[in-house]
Amino acid sequence: MAAYAIGSLTVHTTQWQQEYGAKMPALIHKHGGKVLAKAAAQGLEGQSLLPGTVVMIEFPTAQHALAWNDDPEHAPLKRLRQGGASFDLMLVDGL
Repeated sequence: MAAYAIGSLTVHTTQWQQEYGAKMPALIHKHGGKVLAKAAAQGLEGQSLLPGTVVMIEFPTAQHALAWNDDPEHAPLKRLRQGGASFDLMLVDGL
């Protein structure tokens, strides 16, 4: 069953984005992932809990998503992102 990694990103500085953007797509692909969305969320009801940019990545299974998140190649990219942005990430199983 597909699983979706959904992140909310608020950028504070942009120095990290070039390296991160150059390396993250290959890492996502390595684990069978596909970016489905990357844009500001539009609130339709209630108070928005996802400010900034929302990213949605589809993986074949939750295990694929967890392997991507735990991949040693991901650690330096996480540090880059953490140095220039606030980020929340959740994993949701598909139907």
